Amino acid sequence: MAKSGGNKSFVLRVDAATMEALERWADDEFRSINGQLQWIIADALRRSGRLKRSVAAAADAAAGVDADKDMPSAVDGTAAKE
Repeated sequence: MAKSGGNKSFVLRVDAATMEALERWADDEFRSINGQLQWIIADALRRSGRLKRSVAAAADAAAGVDADKDMPSAVDGTAAKE
């Protein structure tokens, strides 16, 4: 189902331990779970070269992320600055 602004919704099923970890991580970053997942996905796509930087920046903005701020990596947990 498409929403206005080009966003699409989908159902994601995760186990309880993963959800609890996501909730803690989102809380640490002062984000919603949805915003945290948007950031994780955009970061992974940007790092793999599958998403242009301008599109990733738009995704970051939609998630309420300051792209110039050091952020923990979605993969290894270390701080990353691009």
